[in-house]
Amino acid sequence: MEQTAWHILIVEDDQRLAELTRDYLAAHGLQVTIEADGARAAQRILAERPDLVILDLMLPGEDGLSICRKVRDRYKGPILMLTARSDDMDQVLGLETGADDYVCKPVRPRVLLARIRAMLRRLEAPAGGEGPRRLEFGPLVIDQGMREAWLRGAPIELTSAEFDLLWLLASNAGRILSREEIFSVLRGIEYDGQDRSIDVRISRIRPKIGDDPMHPRLIKTVRSKGYLFVGEAAEGPL
Repeated sequence: MEQTAWHILIVEDDQRLAELTRDYLAAHGLQVTIEADGARAAQRILAERPDLVILDLMLPGEDGLSICRKVRDRYKGPILMLTARSDDMDQVLGLETGADDYVCKPVRPRVLLARIRAMLRRLEAPAGGEGPRRLEFGPLVIDQGMREAWLRGAPIELTSAEFDLLWLLASNAGRILSREEIFSVLRGIEYDGQDRSIDVRISRIRPKIGDDPMHPRLIKTVRSKGYLFVGEAAEGPL
């Protein structure tokens, strides 16, 4: 049986851009729908449950940050935010409200498609024989197959990108991962030395897994080198 195409919802009020993007993605096998009104976007996202949302920041009715904040706790799919190239603050705010990634305008179709494919691939269950699919560090449990994590038996609310980053760090416990390596694995691009998305996600993950952001024991920042997941720290009381 042929697999159903991934469903992408584009939330964009620029009709020409939205339609060009839809046609390009559809030509590459994706099912794409469009919503131009920010006031209706959150309702559609929660009702339709698309596999991925492309969300513009500047929208009539309700802006992209507000929409992302409103749906994030109830929608677990990836949110790819469209931001202005010159405004780094938009990118940081988008990540802090729960966006999984961002693409700068003007949008380059090939870059957008590559980013979408990378995010969708990570939603697919990993094939057998690729190593452990569940990691346990004391009260912290991370399941790759289910793409869920628990702390003392309680589910942890993680965005798709946050889960991917946590799994990458935890599955390499005891080894320092540089930002260059993290970017290569998770985003398929080289680290430009300026992007703050990894740091923002780390700051969001720490309190969710019971780590003290001021004095982290689980995810440590190693100056000038990267990040280190210390699995032994999770064995003791958190």
